[in-house]
Amino acid sequence: MTNDILSLEEIDADGAVRETAAAAAGDTRAGFLAKAGLLGAGAIGAGALIGADTAFGAGKRDVAILNYALTLEYLEAAFYTKAEKSGFDGELGLFATVVGAHERAHVTALKKALGSAAVKKPTFDFKGTTKDPTAFLKTAVVLEATGVAAYAGQAPRVKSDKVLEAALAIHAVEARHASWARQMAGAKGAPKAFDAPLTMKQVLKAVGKTGFIKA
Repeated sequence: MTNDILSLEEIDADGAVRETAAAAAGDTRAGFLAKAGLLGAGAIGAGALIGADTAFGAGKRDVAILNYALTLEYLEAAFYTKAEKSGFDGELGLFATVVGAHERAHVTALKKALGSAAVKKPTFDFKGTTKDPTAFLKTAVVLEATGVAAYAGQAPRVKSDKVLEAALAIHAVEARHASWARQMAGAKGAPKAFDAPLTMKQVLKAVGKTGFIKA
């Protein structure tokens, strides 16, 4: 089934996640986008990451990481919220409802932690994947696996203990989502003893093609 799952290189066509990641990596907005050939695109400015008023009193890098996570959570929350309205039957419908509630809670928590530094929610076009049960499940498998790996990749870079605690609390739930989705798709819920984290660069390479995130 893996070969049929949408590639997450198709997410973030306008560069919203990439721009947030550039700030987290210590790059300038213009410099990063110029190197990526994306100058003038993107919905998230690095300026929002400087002088942040956050609940955790986080430094600039932690704020950038939280905004990177928030952008991914915005995506997931919108994806599942829209899928809930499709009225899927049985366990798939339950999955959409439960996970949708979790992702919306993650968005609320991250926005509260970031305070005035929280990036704005982009607009989305899921291209029919929230209406078709097969496409929805395939996309959910990839979204959840990528989210788990993205959180794991950033955890060692977080400086604030409070930020790390919040991120790990979300990471654990995302891992449960990923396992549930895989089992419904007919794959092993936990195929390996160890999972490799993904760096921002790896995640961003994976989020370039679907066009789910709009301006």
